Amino acid sequence: MILLVAALIAGVTVIVIGFNRADPLTAPAPPPPGFEVPELNVAPGAAIPTATAVAQGRTGTSLSAWAERLSEKTEIPARSLVAYAEAEIAVRTANPACKINWATLAGVGRVESHHGRYGGADIGDDGVLAPPIIGIPLDGSPGVRAIPDTDGGRLDGDTRWDRAVGAMQFLPTTWARWGARAAGDGAEPDPQDIDDAALSAATYLCASGGDLSSAAGWWEAVMTYNRSVTYGRNVFDGADAYAKAAAKL
Repeated sequence: MILLVAALIAGVTVIVIGFNRADPLTAPAPPPPGFEVPELNVAPGAAIPTATAVAQGRTGTSLSAWAERLSEKTEIPARSLVAYAEAEIAVRTANPACKINWATLAGVGRVESHHGRYGGADIGDDGVLAPPIIGIPLDGSPGVRAIPDTDGGRLDGDTRWDRAVGAMQFLPTTWARWGARAAGDGAEPDPQDIDDAALSAATYLCASGGDLSSAAGWWEAVMTYNRSVTYGRNVFDGADAYAKAAAKL
């Protein structure tokens, strides 16, 4: 099971999530000014977000142009949108039965790191976050599970406790299993690379939910990412709003 740190900017609150229980969450990182994400309060398993696939006919320059136009509407960084879209395309090719949608990845990215911008991080043209996004130490503090270091601090810089890392907030142990290299260049996957993080999250969601075009599959996938109805609704709201914005391009 994935263990994540949701960096939720509500009174600068940071909450550790994903321990197979319904954690009380505050609101997600607030949407950018000028873009509204309505609270839909959908019952788990009752529906899936609006879906607008990007796999058909969009690659390279056309995909970048789509991302730039949608970024203007949603204020999601265009570079993040490219990562979400390319992850959809890659996973739909490798696992067509999953039917994952870029907007679901955007919904997760909104809650986990404000699309790679939490803490003032910027996303380079190469997709790498600067500075890196590293969560709080999982040291057993109130509301935080104690998870002693598992990777010698290689990913999170902490040799005593594990911390969630990157735009999709993977723990080192989860990244060791699910981390994937989007570039296909043989280099080691990097959770601070938004392309790698988006592809890894897409792969994990598909493995967890099966068919994400079904309400049962979508909710199982997202709530395996974090067993919280509030979290699932936050992801649903963002995914639905972003897909509806894309449908109007």
